[in-house]
Amino acid sequence: MSGIDKHEAFVRLEREIGLLLRRARAISARLAAELHPDLDGAAYGLLALLQDAGPLRASDVVSRLGLDKSTVSRQVAQLVDLGLVDRTADPVDGRAQVLTPSAEGSARLARIRDARRARWETDLGDWPATDVATLGDLLARLNRLGEAREAAED
Repeated sequence: MSGIDKHEAFVRLEREIGLLLRRARAISARLAAELHPDLDGAAYGLLALLQDAGPLRASDVVSRLGLDKSTVSRQVAQLVDLGLVDRTADPVDGRAQVLTPSAEGSARLARIRDARRARWETDLGDWPATDVATLGDLLARLNRLGEAREAAED
């Protein structure tokens, strides 16, 4: 990989990640609407986080998603009102509440994720499996780096 200008590599990385994030926000808005027509885009990410890492307190959601407390509170209330998220007493501290996807929320999320996965398989179907796996590995490394940075800043 000699001959690659390091600065230009970071310029390209920033540009491509910016494009990816813009597309991801638009996709999240569409996916949230598929969950329920009244949801905004961030609600999809919140429900997915609860499915993948839950049960979580609202404060954990705030720190993991990097959203402000009022935004998370509003989205949680909406997800609970729509029957997509359940609030229960925290088994460690009964004064606090934890959030988990409801059976309906889990089912709707699973349908959307299955459809998304099928779309990825179609879009990247002619990529070698090793390229897809490498992309997944590199994105995982990038995500772990971001999580470590956020944890150090808290």
